[in-house]
Amino acid sequence: MPLISQRVELARNGTNDKVICRMVSGWAVMGDVQFLPGYCLLLPDPVVPSLNDLDTEARATYLLDMARMGDAVMQATGALRMNYEILGNSEPELHCHIFPRYASEPEENRKMPVWFYDWKNAVAYSEETHGELRRKIAQLLEASSSV
Repeated sequence: MPLISQRVELARNGTNDKVICRMVSGWAVMGDVQFLPGYCLLLPDPVVPSLNDLDTEARATYLLDMARMGDAVMQATGALRMNYEILGNSEPELHCHIFPRYASEPEENRKMPVWFYDWKNAVAYSEETHGELRRKIAQLLEASSSV
């Protein structure tokens, strides 16, 4: 089973420890690594190959959920700005990477795509270290859904 499908299945079963919350279009989850605190992803449910495979209403819902996640992460972290990336080249199922960007990042990294960071040696997500941030993002998303 492809990675995104696996992660969505774990979320549905309540066994994905990185789940922030269920959103209308899918699952908000923390990234496996946290080289930028608050890095998270939006996984669609049901899983589709790409954004282009969603009908107009589902596409709009997914993109709105993506922006809501960015707002929540920005508020929770105090990030300078947010970057959103939908690639799908390595994992050919729709998923959006949501990256907070910080003024405190090293100068050589700040203006470059996050893919230039050392992902292999990055701090792994752990509930002990990142759980409070995950819960704060979830609270902000819950509050924004009732507005």
